Amino acid sequence: MTEPADHPLVAAVKPLVDAMGAELLGPEQACGDDVVLTWEGEEVVAVRLPQLSESLDHILTAMERRHGMPLAELDRRTKQSVVRSLEARGAFSVRHGVETVAGALGVSRFTVYNYLNRENAAKEG
Repeated sequence: MTEPADHPLVAAVKPLVDAMGAELLGPEQACGDDVVLTWEGEEVVAVRLPQLSESLDHILTAMERRHGMPLAELDRRTKQSVVRSLEARGAFSVRHGVETVAGALGVSRFTVYNYLNRENAAKEG
């Protein structure tokens, strides 16, 4: 990034950008879908958002950090909770989302679908 990393706006948005798996760029490097942020009328930094599939990988990594272990080592109930959380965040709208989550959890796609169906049945019942 060509802009000073110690600018107050950059310091303010960096934790959010990191959590999303996005990238900070100089505003002159912005293109297409990048979001240019301004401070007092001056373009300061651009944020390049990750592709959805990259976001899912980032979310899974963050969940592993939060649980303190690989997701595949979690018990069944916790895995079901992870699937509920991922569904709420739109993880299964990403192409190959179910396969990606199943791989991270160390379960089959069928098991992920069962977790999703169980949750949806509980909502309807």
